Amino acid sequence: MADRVSASITIGGSLSLATYAELVEHILAEGLATEWDGEPFQTDHRSMGAPLNLYAHEVAGGCFDALESWCVQNRLPFARWSGGYAGQWGPERVIYRGDGTLASYVVTEDDEVVIARGTIVQLGSLEAVLAHFDAADFAIPPLAVEGDDQSATASTTMSRAKGADHVE
Repeated sequence: MADRVSASITIGGSLSLATYAELVEHILAEGLATEWDGEPFQTDHRSMGAPLNLYAHEVAGGCFDALESWCVQNRLPFARWSGGYAGQWGPERVIYRGDGTLASYVVTEDDEVVIARGTIVQLGSLEAVLAHFDAADFAIPPLAVEGDDQSATASTTMSRAKGADHVE
């Protein structure tokens, strides 16, 4: 039996309706939900104007192999976090920017990027270290499906932006 840990994935990009149906099949096959311990994903759980955040416990190897491969094949950006399994692997964040390459970053169990002394030495400068952290914090774009109401998407994005700047 494979070692299993908790994992999450955030997916963004643009899809046709047919391709979204394929994505949903992969999500259902993985048994993902839109919140920890939530009900299984359904097509209406997607929020327009936002990336799709999905979660699961007991993920074999901490990866969504078929889903991640499908996203790479369809050039959909994603970020996956998986917890560590003692004595086997540590927690990691994997980023795919939609450009054909995957990047892996060491993180804590709380998904905070960390960097080892050897990596700092290898990077060689404070600017390179900061660039490493910036690359790990890649912002996944909204998941847009052909036929989405663009005005609703725009207003959702604008209200989120205003909410982020609002201070009480």
